[in-house]
Amino acid sequence: MTAAARAGGGPALGRVGRRSWPVPTWRLGAAAAVLSVVAGVVPPAPPWGLAVVYGVLAVLAIADWSMALAPGRMGVVRILPASLTLGQVGTIRWEVANPGRRAVRVAVADELAPALQAGSRRARLKVPAGGAATATTDVRPRRRGDFRPAELVVRVEGPLGLVARQASRSHPSVVRVLPAFPSRQQAELRIDRARVLEVGLRSAKARGGGTEFEQLREYVVDDEFRRIDWAATARAGRPIVRTFRAERNQVVLILLDNGRTMAGRVEGVPRLEHAMDAVMMLTSVATGLGDRVGLVAFDRRIRAVVPPTQARAQFGRIVEAMYRLEPELAESDYRGAFTETLVRFRRRALLVILTELADQAVQETLLRDLPQVARSHLILIGAVRDPDVQGWAESDPTDAGAAYRKAAAITALADRRRLVGTLAAMGANVVDALPGQLAPQLADAYLRVKATGRL
Repeated sequence: MTAAARAGGGPALGRVGRRSWPVPTWRLGAAAAVLSVVAGVVPPAPPWGLAVVYGVLAVLAIADWSMALAPGRMGVVRILPASLTLGQVGTIRWEVANPGRRAVRVAVADELAPALQAGSRRARLKVPAGGAATATTDVRPRRRGDFRPAELVVRVEGPLGLVARQASRSHPSVVRVLPAFPSRQQAELRIDRARVLEVGLRSAKARGGGTEFEQLREYVVDDEFRRIDWAATARAGRPIVRTFRAERNQVVLILLDNGRTMAGRVEGVPRLEHAMDAVMMLTSVATGLGDRVGLVAFDRRIRAVVPPTQARAQFGRIVEAMYRLEPELAESDYRGAFTETLVRFRRRALLVILTELADQAVQETLLRDLPQVARSHLILIGAVRDPDVQGWAESDPTDAGAAYRKAAAITALADRRRLVGTLAAMGANVVDALPGQLAPQLADAYLRVKATGRL
């Protein structure tokens, strides 16, 4: 059995759920229709001729059913990938083995959820005597989470093709659908660029001076005089400067809002999916540069906590914690999330809050509770902006409905700008970006914080 089959979680041969039952095929119906016509038009036709015809056909059908191979004797395996990415095309394969001495026609119907968007849930195969046959179908999942197909229905036709035996088989499997990561390439580019810029970094450019000593090297004309190491210069007899790199082992804590505002769709995708892309990019970049990343996912209660670490496996742990999340249609409890953060993580950290800047919701939750963590952590807030609202605000209305929509859009954008200003006045850095830009802009904000030594 393949690794994919083992990962799918199903046994090699499905267990028969109940005894098989007969199912007439289209050939039986066609034979009955043809014989009825023949019995009615061929003279002489006795009154009981039709009954004889049907009697013979019934005997043939019973004989066909009795000679059909029992579905429980067929070897049936469902092979599916252990995991897929949202929107990624995957393949499900059915393998059917025939232990009998003659070739058989077999139909398989699988219990696949509609959200997997399978090309087909059914397959028909002709399996040679003592051999095996395979059928496949493509799936493109449109929802994250665990999918657990459990039953297969197997139908084996008799040698005459008039009647088939059918039975359900228990074949439990699991396929995980993980969130999409469209910003993967941009994450790798930023890691490479940041590593290049780290080489020979000479000074922190702003407040705090939180830099980490890297090496001593000979002075060049563009070095700052204040970076000269006079003791090393005296020993070497030539100017020597200290070089620095951005500090490593800093802590980045990501708070992922899973409340009702994150269920709203932007460009056909829930805001939560845009936020998850940002979480994955930030995790990839930060751990790639030696920082520790953790996650707290919350709505009205804490949904997942991943302690911060810089291990390579951290990306997988965070994805594992997120992929089953579905937005809770309730207000998010920021106070509970911040309390959990302060209790678990006492060291100063960059606190990245991914939420939606809906004016009323933020006024009643985030603004009220933000001072609780702003005193001890550096705050970075990320949100995705709806381009449709921007388009409505800039449109030229042609009727009353469009005019009202434009006025509402202008008001919404003004409220959003005012909210961003209020958060900035409280000491938070805010990234309010269009779809596809949230993840890279958030990563750039993190890199600026790191380069300037603000942690």
